[in-house]
Amino acid sequence: MNEKLRVLVRVDLDGAKAHVNVQGHVTVQNVHGLHGVVQRAGSLTSGLSLELDVTRAQTDSDAMGELRACAKSHHLPVHVDPRQRDYQISLLTQNTAVSAALSPVLAA
Repeated sequence: MNEKLRVLVRVDLDGAKAHVNVQGHVTVQNVHGLHGVVQRAGSLTSGLSLELDVTRAQTDSDAMGELRACAKSHHLPVHVDPRQRDYQISLLTQNTAVSAALSPVLAA
């Protein structure tokens, strides 16, 4: 299996939001590269909201755990960001995409 990641970053500076779209296989070995992309995107402007979209990626459970921990703590791992800046990270997974798609149906 191809362990490479394909990452597309779309930035809306007016709306202060960056959408990081990830495809490929996210593993504990390559998730650190993804942390670096998030750090660079977050450094574009202060207060930038980051949406990390892994709906089209295959994610190992340990790698997903790292991503969830970053989203929950609002920090990247210390070896990536020793200053421990605050990041506004939201994680979009296949489960959250399905929930969002079902929400209008459930509300009706």
